[in-house]
Amino acid sequence: MTKKRDIDLNYECITKGIRVSVKPYYLDDQSDPDEPRYVWAYTVRIDNESPDVVQLRTRFWQITDAQGLTDVVRGDGVVGEQPVIRPGEGFEYTSGAPLATPSGLMVGRYGMTKKDGEAFDVNIPAFSLDSPYELRQIH
Repeated sequence: MTKKRDIDLNYECITKGIRVSVKPYYLDDQSDPDEPRYVWAYTVRIDNESPDVVQLRTRFWQITDAQGLTDVVRGDGVVGEQPVIRPGEGFEYTSGAPLATPSGLMVGRYGMTKKDGEAFDVNIPAFSLDSPYELRQIH
């Protein structure tokens, strides 16, 4: 079982009636500062507050560590799914990110389409990845 440390922060933004909330967690038992390897999980909740049926088609992430090294991740859907989210409904998933530094930052966007085929991007709020064991947190 993975032990997680709740950072107790929730990041949120709304784009075109789509609310994206992110809550990061530091994973103690998957991290090893001697390697160095620091691992976080994050839970994303996507709520459709618009009047339109939408489908999440793509994801784009920028993951930047404390040394300014940025990794770009893009692909179809999230966790193997391209969920359809009806008005008033939501979708939630958990994923993770490893870093070689004890802190970092993630930000991104989802590519969505409406039922009529119109495509648009939804912002994912920037969120901080900080090891709870570091004396100095930079984010």
